[in-house]
Order: sequence, then structure tokens, then C-alpha cells
Amino acid sequence: MYENSIRITEMNGDESIEIPESYVRLREGQNKLLAFNIKAPLFETAEIQRFFEGFNSSDKFNVNIAGTGDFSVNFRGIIDGKEKNFSQNTDHIILLLEEFYNPSKDEYKNFKRVSKFMPRGYFS
Repeated sequence: MYENSIRITEMNGDESIEIPESYVRLREGQNKLLAFNIKAPLFETAEIQRFFEGFNSSDKFNVNIAGTGDFSVNFRGIIDGKEKNFSQNTDHIILLLEEFYNPSKDEYKNFKRVSKFMPRGYFS
């Protein structure tokens, strides 16, 4: 792995892709949504699209940014975009990932229910 790259690895397999950090801009949104804004030469963005082609929108991946360690995410999909001044050599892709979270047993014990659901026949 290169120091200045982002490696995305399928959690249930050994498929992975490495993207140079210079092509990527990270954005964090609400609800732990992480967006990878990728702007690279057209042949490299085609390789990125091919990598994610067979995955579902809920598949889990490990992401390692510049060798800082893996963190788990859920894949959400790829959105094609175009620049205002689109050139022949670059494409614009946004890869959306959401943090994968697995609560511990202690967190389940303190879980607060917020549902207002009432079963039939409950009303008096």
C-alpha cells in the first residue's frame, strides 16, 4: 500500500482497490455519511466503476486512508457527475460510504425504545 492512497477492501473477500489520495476529496455529512469525491483520468475512473459494479448498496468494506488503519463502512453507491467545464481527460464520481456500526451487548441493555406502535386490541 502506498502512503498517499486510499485502499478499499471488500469485507467478505479479498478484492480491493487502491486510489491515489491526490484524486480524492473526502466529505463527511450528517448521519455518519462519508463521501469520496473522486476526480481522476477517465481510464482510472472506469477501473473504479468496474470494481464496484458487482456490489450491492449494503455490502461492507474496510477503508484504509494513507495507512492509518482500517475502518468499516457500508457501500451506498456511485453517482456519476460532470464538471461545469468537462474535459476529455477527467471524470467526476462521488462514492458514498456510511460507517458500519455494530453495537455492543452493553449498548443493547441501555437501548431506549422510541416506537409509538401499539398492538391491535390495546386501546380501551
